[in-house]
Amino acid sequence: MSGKRFLIVFLALVVIAVGQSLPQAVSPAAAAPPTFTHPGVLVSRPQLDFIRGQVNANAQPWKAAYDQMAASDYASLSRTPRPRAVVECGPYSDPNIGCTDERQDAIAAYTLSLMWYITQDSRYATKSIQIMDAWSATIRDHTDSNAPLQTAWAGSSWTRAAEIIRYTYSSWPDANRFGTMLRDVYLPEVVNGNATSNGNWELTMMEATLGIAVFLEDRSVYDRAVAKYRTRVPAFVYLPADGALPKPPPNSGIDTRDEIIRYWQGQSTFEAGLTQETCRDFTHTGYGIASIADFAETTRIQGQDLYPEIGERLRYALGFQAKYERGEAAPSWLCGGTVHRGLGPVTEVGFNQLNFRQGIPMTNTQYITESRRPAGTNHLFVAWQTLTHARNPN
Repeated sequence: MSGKRFLIVFLALVVIAVGQSLPQAVSPAAAAPPTFTHPGVLVSRPQLDFIRGQVNANAQPWKAAYDQMAASDYASLSRTPRPRAVVECGPYSDPNIGCTDERQDAIAAYTLSLMWYITQDSRYATKSIQIMDAWSATIRDHTDSNAPLQTAWAGSSWTRAAEIIRYTYSSWPDANRFGTMLRDVYLPEVVNGNATSNGNWELTMMEATLGIAVFLEDRSVYDRAVAKYRTRVPAFVYLPADGALPKPPPNSGIDTRDEIIRYWQGQSTFEAGLTQETCRDFTHTGYGIASIADFAETTRIQGQDLYPEIGERLRYALGFQAKYERGEAAPSWLCGGTVHRGLGPVTEVGFNQLNFRQGIPMTNTQYITESRRPAGTNHLFVAWQTLTHARNPN
C-alpha cells in the first residue's frame, strides 16, 4: 500500500472511531429511556408509597386530600361504566355523545387505582379494571371537531390508571387489550399534535402521547412526544430571551407579527410568564400549564428529566397567572385591562418540583397552591394533585 493511500485509510478509520465515540446529536433529555420505569405516568411507586404513608399517618394536607377523593363519585365501588363504540365531541363538547362519560370514567379508573394503592383493598383495583375493560372492549373511534382534545383528556387519565393497576396489582387479564385500544384508537388522534389550535390542545395531546408511550414501552413514540413538547412549550410561554415576539408553533404557518399577535389573543406587549392563552382566559391557560408540568414529571420519573429545560418557563407561567389569580388588577397593557380568572387545580405538580424539590421562592404560586388545598379535579384530565404531589420528594 502506498504511503498516500495508507494515510487516507488511516484518516478514514480515525474519523469513524471518533464519530462513534462522540455523543449523540440528540440531547439526552430527548431520548427515551433504555428501560421504562413502572408505574411511571405522573406518579411513581416511591411517590405512591410516600402518599400512602402520609395518609396512614393522618398527616396534612394528604389526609384531607385523600378524604376529598374518597368521598367523590369517582371513588364509588358501585360505579357503572358507560362505554361507547364512537365518542362524538363537537366544540365545547356540543354535541356531547359519550364525551363526559368517557372523561369521567377515565378519571374514575385513575381515582380507584389510587384508592387501591393507598388502602390495599382489592375491590378498588377490581372496579378500576372493570371500567378500563368495558372501554377497551367497546370504543373504536372519536369523531367531530373536538376529537383530538377529547382523546387527549381521556388518554391522559387512562394511562395513569393503567400504569398503577398493571404494575402494582396482582392480575389484569385484559391489560394487553387495553394497550391495543391505546395504540389503535387513542394514539392516532394525538401523536401528530395540532399546531394551529390553541396551545393547551397540543400540550395535552403530547401528555397523552407520552403516557401511551410509557404504557406500551414504545421508545419511538416517546421520542416523538418529547420532540414536539420541546418546541411547543416555548411557543406557549413567553420569556424575554425569545425576542420581541413569542416563538410561533413549528409547522403552524403562523409567521408574521400580525399573525402571532392574533394567535396570542390580540396581545402585543409581552412579559415573562405570559402565555398564548392568558388573554383568552386563565382556565384554558391552566390546562396548558398542567400538561407542561405533568409531561415533565413523567419524563423525570423515566430518568429523562426535562425540568431543567422548561423549568424557567413553567416557573414564570405559574407566577404570572397566580399574581392575577389572587386578585391583583390587570394593567391596561394586559388583555385590555381585563383578565378572566379561574386557573383551576393545576399548580401542585409544578410548584412541588420548583419550590419544594428545588427550593425556588414562588410567593404568588405558593399562595394560590396552599390556600386552595386540597386541589380536587377539573373533571377533564386533572385530578387529586394535592394528594399525589404536595411536598412529595420522590
